[in-house]
This record gives sequence, C-alpha cells and structure tokens, in this order.
Amino acid sequence: MNYLKSFLPWIAFAIVSTQAGWRWSGLIGLVLAGGLLVLERRRGKGWSTLFIEVSALAFFAILTIWAFSDPGSPLRDYVGALTDLWLALTAWGSIAARHPFTLGIARTMVPPEIAATAVFKRVNLIITSVWAASFTVAGIAETLLLHYAPHATVALVVLKVLGFAVPVAFTVRYPRIVRARAKKAA
Repeated sequence: MNYLKSFLPWIAFAIVSTQAGWRWSGLIGLVLAGGLLVLERRRGKGWSTLFIEVSALAFFAILTIWAFSDPGSPLRDYVGALTDLWLALTAWGSIAARHPFTLGIARTMVPPEIAATAVFKRVNLIITSVWAASFTVAGIAETLLLHYAPHATVALVVLKVLGFAVPVAFTVRYPRIVRARAKKAA
C-alpha cells in the first residue's frame, strides 16, 4: 500500500518520540522525510504524488528547528497531537487546492482511462476527506487528552493508531465498494 510508505516519517516519529524525546525524533523524522522524498523523485515520481512527503519535510524541518532552539517549550508535550493536526491541515489543504492528496498516489495504480473519470476523482475526494476528518478528530482528541489526562498513555496510543487505521481501512474498502456498485448497476 503506497499510502503507508508516505507516512513512514510520521510513524517513525510517533514510535521514536516515546523513547528519544521530541528533538531527536523530530530530526529522525526530518532525515526520513528528506530521504524518502529524494528516493521517490529519483524513482521518477511526480510532485503530485508526493504531497504527504513534501508536507512531512516541511513539518519536520520546522519541528526540528523549534525543538533544538527551544527544547523546554511547553508545547513539546503536545507535539504528538500537532502531528495529527498538521496532517489534517495538509489533507484539508489538498482538498481546498482541488487536488486531494490521495489522487496523485491513486493515479499511479490505475489505467489512465480510469484516472480521468469523474467517479475516480470523486472517490479520491471522499477518501482524502476521511483522512482529513480522522486526523482532525485524532488531533483534537489527543490535545484534549494531553491537557486533561496527560498520563493516559494507552488512550493516546489508541487515538494515534485509530487516527491512521480508520482511514487506511476506508482507503482499502471504499474503492472496492464503488467498483461493486458500478458492476451491479451495469
């Protein structure tokens, strides 16, 4: 699944930040985001398929500079929630720009005649909306949990996992449902 590779820096950051702190995990996220972006460009991927990778590079560059220049910032405790909120902003921004981030990735997986259809574009708008909504809900819920119950680590992990698992499952299932409906209607 190409979507998961795009989120590798984010996933690594979430795992490493529990052990190494926000400065080093931010730097690891930055290195992974930069490396992934370079690798994908060398493989010939166009910028339209790299929306999440570019967003990751920007986020981790900002985070790394911030973390090393102000390591005691009170916002460091909320950085996990900020990652989800940044991803939500990225997804909503791609929708506002009329180029849902899943569209570029999905176009690489189907024949051009399917990628050119209105149904294909609509499916990707819906899929990106689910990603955006999931990241928004997870980010807000994590922020509230960190504020009111900062030691509820199991709940935080569950929110983080659900923030990715729900849209991944939807991304896998929804196109199948649309294809099945289309076959039934034909």
